Amino acid sequence: MKKVLAVEDDPVALTVLENSIRSLGYDVVSARDGEAGWTLQRERASRIVVSDWTMPRLNGLDLCRRIRSHPGDYVYFILLTNVQATNENRDRAMEAGVDDFLSKPIDLQDLGTRLRVATRILQYTTRIEKLESLIPICSYCKNVRNDQSYWQRIESYLAEKTGADCSHSICPDCYEKFIVPQLKAFGIDPAGISSAPKAVRVPPPGTAEPR
Repeated sequence: MKKVLAVEDDPVALTVLENSIRSLGYDVVSARDGEAGWTLQRERASRIVVSDWTMPRLNGLDLCRRIRSHPGDYVYFILLTNVQATNENRDRAMEAGVDDFLSKPIDLQDLGTRLRVATRILQYTTRIEKLESLIPICSYCKNVRNDQSYWQRIESYLAEKTGADCSHSICPDCYEKFIVPQLKAFGIDPAGISSAPKAVRVPPPGTAEPR
């Protein structure tokens, strides 16, 4: 999250922006217009973008719209503007997906504050995404709690989230624990069951499977 994409068509202003970002402890990659910025973002994705509003080829709002339409990690977008941030301008920017404004000429303290806020928000976003990736499952009945706090069978949960259907079978451990005693109770020799599940050794991650 320490890498920032700076997009500015004025070469002097871009140099000032680059040096300011570096002085605050961030790495920076830069582009001279929105199209070049979009190309850089696709090739070397940055989590923070600081972009001028008015630029040739692709302006800051359209660059933000492209980034928002592209799947991937959330990008914090700061828009540079040398016009007064009126309510109309703010509404247009927010509709495009802009997170924050920074007036030109750039004040180093203001830039530092916004970059720290952006970093903090992205850290929180990453934590939330990690928490959402955990599946709350009951340690006893193995039911799963869904987003509405209702408990449901894990098969239904997986079908709802992924569209996948579960086919039921019996693992070797459960076969030995539950099925074999039942077969013996009915006088059936488990050794004669050709379709009994076989235990297969799974090598630890990162190790080669023995030949």
